[in-house]
Amino acid sequence: MKIAVLGTGGVCLALAPAFLALGHEVAVGTRVPGTTLARNPAYAQLASRCPELDLRTFAEAAAGADLVVNAIDGPSCVAALTPLAGLLAGRVVMDVSSPYDWSDPDPEAVLDPVNTDSLGEQLQRALPQARVVKTFNTLVADVMPDPAAVGNGDHTVFVSGDDTAAKEVVTDLLKALGWQDVLDLGGIRTARATEMMLRMFIDTSAALGTYVFGFKIVR
Repeated sequence: MKIAVLGTGGVCLALAPAFLALGHEVAVGTRVPGTTLARNPAYAQLASRCPELDLRTFAEAAAGADLVVNAIDGPSCVAALTPLAGLLAGRVVMDVSSPYDWSDPDPEAVLDPVNTDSLGEQLQRALPQARVVKTFNTLVADVMPDPAAVGNGDHTVFVSGDDTAAKEVVTDLLKALGWQDVLDLGGIRTARATEMMLRMFIDTSAALGTYVFGFKIVR
């Protein structure tokens, strides 16, 4: 399968090499490839280890993909992907975004959107002909391709989406990564529930003084 991972942060660093290891063809999308290579040392290191990764613009990466992973930061992803609505028509879009600004983590910050909407729903509205499936947003990036890293893999990952066939594609990919318990919550509206789990994640991390997505959360 041809997979495009849009975004070059921690999710990309975890998932892109895992997809390659499964035998998929992987392209990575970013706004300006040259700038990413010059200013993102973590991605540059990944590129040196995995020369088969093809770094392109968002549109170029998505154009040839069977499945597109939205790994763009939550506050930016809807605006970044909306211009690609025509290009993404009919494609499976695996959305792992969170409604939180990790560039300046603040344990008092609110999730946005929350409760009456979700990023998953916003993406589906912005990409009406794409087949959006929400998943992995309840996990830190390192666990996404390695479920055994926590509890020997004895835990659940969720999928939400309106297209049954698209959820089957994503579920098969998750199982190939080692996930044994994949729970289909229903339509994309159920992404509200999994996105709101992040509030508990942040507050628990603050209480324990632990790191989340590379940031130490403090009260």
